[in-house]
Amino acid sequence: MVDLSDSDFEAATKRGIRPKGEPRAVAAYFDATSRRIVVELDGGTSFSFPADIVQDLENASDDDLANIELLGGGFGLHWEKLDVDFTVAGLAAGIFGTAKYMAQQAGRARSDAKAAAARANGASGGRPRKSAG
Repeated sequence: MVDLSDSDFEAATKRGIRPKGEPRAVAAYFDATSRRIVVELDGGTSFSFPADIVQDLENASDDDLANIELLGGGFGLHWEKLDVDFTVAGLAAGIFGTAKYMAQQAGRARSDAKAAAARANGASGGRPRKSAG
C-alpha cells in the first residue's frame, strides 16, 4: 500500500470531486447597501445577484442574509437560519428558485409598455375569443 500524507490525500479528494467546468466559490458575502449576494469564484471571477429575486431569500433580514456558508468545497451556498441551499452553478445560470417560482416571477414583470398594452387590450374588449376551427 502507498503511504499518502494528509495533504496528498486532501488534494486527491479535491481533484476527484470537482466536475470539470463547474464553478466553485471561494467566498460569498452579502452587500447590505445593494442587498446583493456576491460570489467570488476560484478562477478569479465573481458574480452577484439581488437577494430579493431569490426564493426564500426575498424577505430575509440583512443579518440572516449575511450568514452565508460555502458547501461541498464551494459548490453550494447555505443559509443555516433560513434553511436555504443553492448550487453555485445554478445561481450563476440564473436559477433563483423552483420552476414554479421562476414562472411566477417572470409573470410579475412590469413595464410602461406592458401596462399600455393591457390598457389598450381592455379598451378594445379584451382578449379575442378562440375561434373553433
